[in-house]
Amino acid sequence: MRRVVLAGTMVFASIAATPGRAATPVETLTAWVVASGDNRGVPFAVVDKQAARVFAFDGAGRPRGDAPVLLGLARGDHSVPGIGDRPLASITPAERTTPAGRFDAAIGTNAAGRRILWVDYAAAVSLHAVVTAKPRERRLERLASPTPADNRISYGCINVPVAFFADTIEPLFMASGGVVYVIPEVVPLTEFFVGLAAPAR
Repeated sequence: MRRVVLAGTMVFASIAATPGRAATPVETLTAWVVASGDNRGVPFAVVDKQAARVFAFDGAGRPRGDAPVLLGLARGDHSVPGIGDRPLASITPAERTTPAGRFDAAIGTNAAGRRILWVDYAAAVSLHAVVTAKPRERRLERLASPTPADNRISYGCINVPVAFFADTIEPLFMASGGVVYVIPEVVPLTEFFVGLAAPAR
């Protein structure tokens, strides 16, 4: 039984669970977001770290697209305190995590003047078009591979295909900002999204 509070029957065509199988974390979280109004009517994105994929929705919860992502090199659901103020060269491999949780997100620019979606400004974590400045990292190849096993490479930021950022993320989040939900990979979903544990009424 899904641990999610539903206000009536809601159907999400692109993520609807097949009868007889358990809902995925993305399905469970998305259903709760829309049913509870947690996104406050603004666009939102759900990042599934285990599957290395992002799903984008408009303010009403209608799917607007999905794409593979690159994530922080290390597994983990928290950012090291103060990491956003440190130079990249000082960050160890074990500290290169993509934090889980709910983040109010807004389009902005990074230090290089490139358009990004800020996810956790204090920790310097954003969602942005894939960075290819270091060919040896093979980021484009990692995004294109059929498995999420090689999608760990960044310092914590969420890299997406260039076209997905330009055609989906920017138009969705430009006017009003939105919310980014990052599903945890080490602890249960309910540790970050306590509303999912609320008993059904």
